[in-house]
Amino acid sequence: MSDAVQALCFLAGANSIFYGDKLLTTPNPGAARTRNCSRGSGYDRRRGPPSPPPEPRHVAMHAPAGLLQADLSQLAAAGRRRVRREVESRGHGGVRMRVAGREVLAFCSNDYLGLADHPSVVAAFVAAAREWGVGSGASHLVSGHCSEHVALEEELAAFTRRPRALLFSTGYMANLAVVTTLLGRGDRVFEDRLNHASLLDAGLASGARFARYPHADAAALESRLRRSGPGRCMVVTDGVFSMDGDVAPLRELASACRARDAWLFVDDAHGLGVLGDTGRGSLEAAGLAPDDVPVLMGTLGKAFGTFGAFVAGSHELVETLLQTARTYIYTTALPAAVAAASRASLRVMQDEPWRRSRVLEHVARFRREAAGFGLRLLDSCTPIQPVVLGSEAAAVAASEALLARGCGYRRSGRPPCPQAARACASRSRRRTSRPTWIGYSMHWRASPARRAR
Repeated sequence: MSDAVQALCFLAGANSIFYGDKLLTTPNPGAARTRNCSRGSGYDRRRGPPSPPPEPRHVAMHAPAGLLQADLSQLAAAGRRRVRREVESRGHGGVRMRVAGREVLAFCSNDYLGLADHPSVVAAFVAAAREWGVGSGASHLVSGHCSEHVALEEELAAFTRRPRALLFSTGYMANLAVVTTLLGRGDRVFEDRLNHASLLDAGLASGARFARYPHADAAALESRLRRSGPGRCMVVTDGVFSMDGDVAPLRELASACRARDAWLFVDDAHGLGVLGDTGRGSLEAAGLAPDDVPVLMGTLGKAFGTFGAFVAGSHELVETLLQTARTYIYTTALPAAVAAASRASLRVMQDEPWRRSRVLEHVARFRREAAGFGLRLLDSCTPIQPVVLGSEAAAVAASEALLARGCGYRRSGRPPCPQAARACASRSRRRTSRPTWIGYSMHWRASPARRAR
């Protein structure tokens, strides 16, 4: 091969081959384009390969760094600069943690059923790691999809009572995949105003006409759907809202979507494993069938106690995502050990329903005791229990005071004010005295108290 041809091979990249004087490249799965080597590439047979590009000019970075520092200073002045605290050790069930050399009680975990360190789950992880290693080594569509992934997808499909399920590395990636794959320019997406950031980002990234409806207001959504024009239409909502803890009015939303022939997409990250008679989440609690909610997303990092996410739905939905969703195609698959641990977690979740009952008992007791202290709670029947404090400063002060006494952990703010504190209940909590229960239950994570209840 001549020097000129080698240079063109380098410029074209690894996914390229020569056929005669044609350079064939495949930058995307299923796509191919042909270039003529002697045209448009800067190569002339008489002059040889093109000259290398000039060296990049060195640009001083102090100006952008100064701008970023100014932004960081504004966050700090507003009391909204986040701080990562190192967890030095974690006790059984994640109830107790060692932070900065001291033991604290933590009510900031989403491990609702206490499965993250369950012996069966840990054993499944260790056994699979010995067999498969600690990494998958490739994406699902290359060589990273193993028998543990296949089995987990089948079991999640059966659990959610849907034909198929598809694994994703994170819930954020799953949400981006669904909305950006199914919608595009000319389509419409309607989202609850208090949706998770990943759902809002997905709607904006899709290119569809984006609109938000008032929180949990099915009537307002129905009115907007009636006025929407032609094209695909999707309604996107959390099942359980991650900061306020309330449950979406799913029956009313499903009815509005049926009238408009719109897709209803529910992110049930905080409902699966906790709500419903058998732990199948907010859809089961609302009495909805799979046909009422064509697209369901669930995460494995909450009640399951592991890591990852999945989308469950029809054969056509899952196959479309598998073939075209960029956040599925272009990322490394979950480790097989995580899939094995998730399978074990799902079995424990179904075999030990008392865990779910214990969580809900803790929720009920927390609400009773908090009312006795005169604390203002938002309307939530889930493990997420916001306590309204009225201002950002009050939330910060409460967070620091509780941490100083070895209670809670930290808060992370998001505007606007006034603010509330967010407490998480889990199966692992033990019954304590009344003052200790309330004092230790404050997971001071600031969230907007946007409305009166």
